[in-house]
Amino acid sequence: MSHLPPKDPHGYEPPQKDDHPRGAPQPPLNNPNTQRISIVIGVLALFLFFFLFINRPSTPSSQISLNALADAVRSGQVVSIVERGGQELFITYSGGGTATAYKSENTDLLSVLGLNGIADANFEYTQQAGDNSQALLFQLLIGIVPILIIVWFLWRMMRSVRGSQDQAMSFGRSRARVSRDMERPQITFADVAGADEAKEELREIVEFLKEPEKFIRLGARVPKGVLMVGPPGTGKTLMARAVAGEAGVPFFSISGSEFVEMFVGVGASRVRDLFERAKSEAPAIIFVDEIDAVGRQRGAGLGGGHDEREQTLNQILVEMDGFENDTNVIVIAATNRPDILDPALLRPGRFDRKVVMDNPDIKGREDILRVHTRGKPLASDVDIVALAKITAGFSGADLENLVNEAAILAARRNKKLITMSEMQESMERVVMGPERRSRVITPEEKRKIAYHEAGHAILFHVLEHTNPVHKITIVSRGRAGGYVMPLPSGDAMLKSREEFLDDIVAAMGGRAAEELVFQQFTTGASNDIQQATRLARMMVTQFGMSEKLGPRAYGSSSGPIFLGRDMGEMRDYSEHYAQAIDDEVRSILQEAYQRARSILSEYRDKMEQLVQVLLERETLDTQEFNEIMAS
Repeated sequence: MSHLPPKDPHGYEPPQKDDHPRGAPQPPLNNPNTQRISIVIGVLALFLFFFLFINRPSTPSSQISLNALADAVRSGQVVSIVERGGQELFITYSGGGTATAYKSENTDLLSVLGLNGIADANFEYTQQAGDNSQALLFQLLIGIVPILIIVWFLWRMMRSVRGSQDQAMSFGRSRARVSRDMERPQITFADVAGADEAKEELREIVEFLKEPEKFIRLGARVPKGVLMVGPPGTGKTLMARAVAGEAGVPFFSISGSEFVEMFVGVGASRVRDLFERAKSEAPAIIFVDEIDAVGRQRGAGLGGGHDEREQTLNQILVEMDGFENDTNVIVIAATNRPDILDPALLRPGRFDRKVVMDNPDIKGREDILRVHTRGKPLASDVDIVALAKITAGFSGADLENLVNEAAILAARRNKKLITMSEMQESMERVVMGPERRSRVITPEEKRKIAYHEAGHAILFHVLEHTNPVHKITIVSRGRAGGYVMPLPSGDAMLKSREEFLDDIVAAMGGRAAEELVFQQFTTGASNDIQQATRLARMMVTQFGMSEKLGPRAYGSSSGPIFLGRDMGEMRDYSEHYAQAIDDEVRSILQEAYQRARSILSEYRDKMEQLVQVLLERETLDTQEFNEIMAS
């Protein structure tokens, strides 16, 4: 339930493709697929072993002579005799026992047993042809299968050990992704918009990589490192790839966090490997993204340094210092925290040049939007210039996301063209979140929201040093019940005391309208009060805009880093001045609130008229709002 807050830029850089770069550790040999195959082979071997064991020919429990067999037959103890192959006899006794006996192939068993023929036998006599192949196969497998299983397990163990050794050997190799030849970045400076000054700074680097002899002949020392500084999403990585694309050289890209491991010495080893690879393919570019992960100031913080990170940083310093003039390798690093980098990284001879990539101005935003809308079907009502005006504070990544969200909205609505409506709603989605029309709001709450937003809108319209209203709505979006969107006329580099005061008055409009109409306060003004308090405190403590306290900055941000925001703020003033600061901030807020209440009392009729229209239409644009205020 507040006017639209300033855009808080957030970081996005497209992931980079990694197609098994050279030097990256290969997948381990004992991967899940190999393990599954090994388990299946082992189970099949055991199944075959047990199957043959269970289905082998039955072996009698004892062996007897032919005389003992004859005695057993005469005493009636034998139930059956099975003769196999003319030599092997399998005897079954009446008590259930078994035995085996052997005779020569030409011996007549019946005569040995004292029988004249089979009719005289008191047992069952069967003759079977000799087939010992199953028994022989079983005996063969019994001897071979265990040996094969043992050999297989030993082979698996050796592969596992060898895989561990390979991983250990590759642990210290650089994990940088390299693009060369056809894989080289096809991005050029033409694909990077909104950073003309940064391009000019980097053109010298491209020229050196293309024609190093021209510089070396004159004795010029070309910068060994370029540090790109800027908020997240401003295109630092994209610019580095554009340099590689323009120069046509191999491009090694790696993140600072990929150097650091839990084992001491691994990061330094990876740094050495990366620089050796780059030198072997010189001229080349090494791009280190988020270098603050490994390049933080040494010895900072309460816990001292980190041995592994500091050794990695030391190795980077050594490698960059050891570059010869004819190495033709340039290091480009990116960070959004230059204040925490070690001073040794920033001295001449290492990162000689700093390229600032800030959020784009209105011309830069226009160029970036034209790049991202290239090839997309746009309707005739899409105004790129107007979009550039209302997206003040957006980074390049934010603008890319805006266009993408608009395309998604158009597809969801089954449109063939992207219209200005989708662009406008996409911008609001990026800043405030999606619409919440399904949110249940009582008529009384809706009326309070309408008065709250009308109070903001009237003050934006009346005050001299505020931006005109671009849109006012009471439709819930994100966590806000409604909002007012001012339209900046341009990108201001400087801001006056009068502009700060008017912004604070406009922020108080919602609370003043609630008190004026309902004689009560609601929680809807909480965000407005926070913004107003922050601006008032900045005026007093940072910008010296207080007549009572004078042109002095109160509070130093030069305290120990890595201790958090609050602990890092060093208080450099006494309790007397602390009380004076609080009194001055309170005075500014009170005067702004009284001024807001006075203006809204004067424009009470317009506020009532605006509220009625808002309750009917819910959303008003610039033209509709101005018509109401002019009537």
